[in-house]
Amino acid sequence: QVQLVESGGGLVQPGGSLRLSCAASGRSFSTYPMGWVRQAPGKERVYVAAITWSGNTAYADSVKGRFTISRDNVKRTVYLQMDNLKPEDTAVYFCAADATPYSDYAPTDINDYDVWGQGTQVTVSS
Repeated sequence: QVQLVESGGGLVQPGGSLRLSCAASGRSFSTYPMGWVRQAPGKERVYVAAITWSGNTAYADSVKGRFTISRDNVKRTVYLQMDNLKPEDTAVYFCAADATPYSDYAPTDINDYDVWGQGTQVTVSS
């Protein structure tokens, strides 16, 4: 069973950047599609970005062109580089895994994810 631990959140000014990391345990990590999901205060979780085991990516329209998802299968880590951050990006960010080995589908539905991290807070404010 894969376990996920996020890090890298914090307080940043509008227009700034942050890089989130998600460290995974478990040998199957490299075969799973991975994603980032966020939850703003008082709102439901929403999909942000996803990456297949082979590196194909997908993004929500709200972050396209500003966020970049990547993975290092040797380090068993998924990253979310967030640039040009806006106040509306403020949320708890969760890393998630779709436990479907070798799937070429980058999950955009949060119900496709089977394993979740504990989340890391990102606050964008001046």
